[in-house]
Amino acid sequence: MKKFVLKTILYILLILLVLEVIVRVFHLYTEDPPRFIDEYGVEKRVPDHDGYAVTGNRNQNFSKFHINKAGFNSFREFTPSTDTYEMALIGDSFIEGFHQDFTNSIGKQIENQTNGVQVYEYGYAGYDFANQMHLVYAYQDDFKLIDQIVLYLNYDNDLGRAEYEPNKDRIKMLSSTLFKIRDNIKLLAYGSKIGIVEPLKKLAQRGVAFNETDKGYQTNELKDSEEAKLKQDQERVANFKNLIKLYGFDKSKTSLLLDSRKTSERFLAFCRDNDIRYIDFSISFESSKKPTTLIYDHHWNSHGRALIANELANYLKKAKSSKPLPNTAE
Repeated sequence: MKKFVLKTILYILLILLVLEVIVRVFHLYTEDPPRFIDEYGVEKRVPDHDGYAVTGNRNQNFSKFHINKAGFNSFREFTPSTDTYEMALIGDSFIEGFHQDFTNSIGKQIENQTNGVQVYEYGYAGYDFANQMHLVYAYQDDFKLIDQIVLYLNYDNDLGRAEYEPNKDRIKMLSSTLFKIRDNIKLLAYGSKIGIVEPLKKLAQRGVAFNETDKGYQTNELKDSEEAKLKQDQERVANFKNLIKLYGFDKSKTSLLLDSRKTSERFLAFCRDNDIRYIDFSISFESSKKPTTLIYDHHWNSHGRALIANELANYLKKAKSSKPLPNTAE
């Protein structure tokens, strides 16, 4: 019996070792460059990291990233000056662009379509509108030199708070020993990515490995009533008002990038009434004959990112020509 147990343990270790080698050789795991909070309270990546981001369980999306000296995934360094025309593109993982090679990012595609424009991509997974507003405020000396500022707004997710507070707990968690072990054992990193280790995590946290399906049938109450939507809109608009009051909002050169299909008409009306410009990409996405998002993910695919680049390039051409810049879905 003792020999059987020892052989079983040995075989399991050998199998895990072989799987670890396979995951490494075929680069099935994704790399997540380390994060930190700088002296200005801005959460971002540790500079000068290169690697590959992998999504899907069979390398369905394999792309190279480069973290520049400013701490963001970009093909260029950020050096704003009065001698060049720059646009800052700020947002969450959609702007961070780990789903596409950094050499073919939205910013790079915009530059290819415009003459002499430099695009600075301040993208970071997890940013909401409070993060974005604080970033512009914290780096205000740089942003005074930047000619156009575009803030990506996902209405449902980005207006949940009225003031920025750095997420120190997340940085502490990601720097913990458990996460370091996960990142160094690539089989664990791969298993975490495709959800294999999720039941084990739940078991460790609550003693229940799988979801309790009966919880999905506890109520027949209709959700998202008009009254609930109105309350949500009021809260989100109030948070938006407070953020622009706290951190400032230069209407002469700042615009929101959004999808009006997923944005409350009440919020859009507030923007129009207060001369806050927005770039609406809903028409180009809705009229596209090809999918605009990844098949296993809600992020924009290469085609969707190209459409966003086209929208922003056209917007910049109008801005440089000094034409009026109304709210647009062109």
